[in-house]
Amino acid sequence: MKRKTILYSFITVIIILGALCFVAFREYNRKHVDVADKPAAYTISGAEIIKAFSADEKAANSKYLDKVIAINGTVKSVDKDEQSSITVILSDAGSMSSVRCSVDSIHNEQADNLVSGSQVTVKGVCTGFNADELLGSDVILNRCSIKKINNN
Repeated sequence: MKRKTILYSFITVIIILGALCFVAFREYNRKHVDVADKPAAYTISGAEIIKAFSADEKAANSKYLDKVIAINGTVKSVDKDEQSSITVILSDAGSMSSVRCSVDSIHNEQADNLVSGSQVTVKGVCTGFNADELLGSDVILNRCSIKKINNN
């Protein structure tokens, strides 16, 4: 009886290790998904999406969270960090709230051409909302691509 228990335990461990190796292999070889090629579930202005999240965050989360959306707005600033990651901030000049768009690295060249005050359409995946009454609230988009630029 003891031999069967050891054999079953050994087979169980081999099956678990095989499953873990399979999952690791799939994740390692996963293809990069370019949001620019995906259709936008919603097209909305930056002011409207900020208003939607500020009014009812729970309803806005159920509508926009983890979906590809296109945001029309005015470029407030373009920030670049040490790793050359670019964040485009869309907001009206007098507003503390904004839409923060982390640009996908394959679209950095498009983001480098942006200037403050230009009208732009950015497409990305909505990942949440940071509410702050003192500093202004932010809607967060990741893996963004720049769709249309209208420099003034």
